[in-house]
Amino acid sequence: MNIDIFIKDWIEAGNAFETEKYLQFYHEDAVLDDPSVGRKFAGHKEIKDYFESYFIGYNTHTKLVHFHKTDQENLHIEVEFTGDFSEGKLGGTFDLRFKDEKISFAKADLIH
Repeated sequence: MNIDIFIKDWIEAGNAFETEKYLQFYHEDAVLDDPSVGRKFAGHKEIKDYFESYFIGYNTHTKLVHFHKTDQENLHIEVEFTGDFSEGKLGGTFDLRFKDEKISFAKADLIH
């Protein structure tokens, strides 16, 4: 797996609001943990709801700032979010765990 292409394509799918394409980057049973909204989202159905509510719903666009592999299965990503939310622009991170070349776990964290 070329991680540079994976991250670029994942962010592009999110910014284009292509829900089904975005979900293809996740395992069917992946978990997305976002403490800023107070819950975990398990599986494609819940991750889809999260994506539609917080990305499409707030016209959120993501800009990659930096990323680095912490080991063979884990990646730390720094991003900047812009959108129709009160702050207008926020920093954030994703810590991703991979399995079989797809995201199996994601932790999202907003930086104010």
